[in-house]
This record gives sequence, C-alpha cells and structure tokens, in this order.
Amino acid sequence: MTDDLDHYARANQPSATQPLAGLTVLVVEDSRFAREAVRLLCLRSGARIRRADCLRSAELHLRVYRPAVMVIDLGLPDGSGLDLIRELAGARPRITTVLATSGDTGGEAAALAAGADGFLPKPLESLAAFQQMVLGTLPLDRRPIGPRVLSKDEIHPDMIAYLDDMAHVVDVMTNSSDDRTLDYIAQFLAGVARSANDRDLAIAASVLVKHRAAGRPFRSDLARVAGMVQERLEQRAAV
Repeated sequence: MTDDLDHYARANQPSATQPLAGLTVLVVEDSRFAREAVRLLCLRSGARIRRADCLRSAELHLRVYRPAVMVIDLGLPDGSGLDLIRELAGARPRITTVLATSGDTGGEAAALAAGADGFLPKPLESLAAFQQMVLGTLPLDRRPIGPRVLSKDEIHPDMIAYLDDMAHVVDVMTNSSDDRTLDYIAQFLAGVARSANDRDLAIAASVLVKHRAAGRPFRSDLARVAGMVQERLEQRAAV
C-alpha cells in the first residue's frame, strides 16, 4: 500500500496560496455534481484528488494506497458512509483526516460520534471553509508556514454534472423500484438538489424522504419528484 505521506508529499510543499499541496484527497461520493465540487476545491488548494462513487469502490482504492484526507458522503448506494468512517477511525495506522459530508446537517452528530474529524455541510462552495476544515485536522508539520491567504472565493461546478445526476436517478429507477431503491433515490435527490441550490427539488425530495420514513402515502410525492427530474433532463436535451 502506498502512503500519501511519502515522496509526493515531500515534493509538493504547502504554501500560502496552495495550503493543501502535497495531500491526496479521496472523496467517496455518489453524486457527480458533489464530486466535481470537491475536485474544484482541491484544485484551488493544491491537493491531488481521487474519486470513489460507493463503499466498494472506496475499498478498492484503499487496498492500493492510503490518502491523507478522505471526504465521505453519508448516503451511498451500497450502504452508509458512517460504517466506513467507523472502520477508518479504528484502523491503525489511521488516515490523517476523515471528514463527513451530507446535505442533511442532522448527520453531523452521527458522523462525529462515528469518529469523523469534521463535517462539511452541502453545498460545498466556500474555498476558505474547506481549507480551514482540512488544515485544522493536520499535524503542524503538514500546514503552510507563515501567513495564509483566506480566499473569499466560492466554487460552482458545471451544471452539466448536476443533470448527469438526474440521468443517474432515472437509470436507477428504471432498473429497480423496490423500497430500498426508493429510499436511496429520495435521499440522493435531496442531497444533490441542496448541493446545486435547487430549492424546489430539494424541498420535494425532502418531503418524499419524510413521508416514506413515517410510513405515509408517498406515490403523489414520488410522481412530483419524478416530473421535476424529467423537467431538468429536458433542459439538458435543450442544451
């Protein structure tokens, strides 16, 4: 297994403008839009990024190398990100920084209890907030020496990635419509819509999540959400 704290880190020292230089970040996230947000944050910060879209993919990555930082979404298609966080928190040697992310701020307490070093609420936009969160968990010798530029910049992923997430929803629902799939889709859409500041879809998907959790009738909620997804896909077709 290759450790990130080796030749790559030594050859790429952090600086005031690229405070995360020398770090490799593995983001475990099923949304292409959210993965793109983390990619842009890492690019602006000097970090190298690798991506996994599920727990299984993350496991395969971790068999080959050990990143310095992991950003783990709590809702993944093949399980909960909390399980991966618990596993990593108890591993020796431990990943230096394990961060959780979610569009549901209620997941922060569970993530920290599972052993996460911090929580990144979606949407992931603030460059300064991302850098400060990561730097605050690093050993002193991995942080830039001297003053650091606190950027006020925000990143904005290409909306094509968001529309690709809409297409992903359609593909999943076409292949399966069981209860587990519906719960995953509802939570996925709620998180993705928050990430993209799509308020209407975020509200509709959140209502679907709540009604399913409470055992209430949800077919009209599902039909509304499906119609909104289709509307957004028609926008992609128009582009």
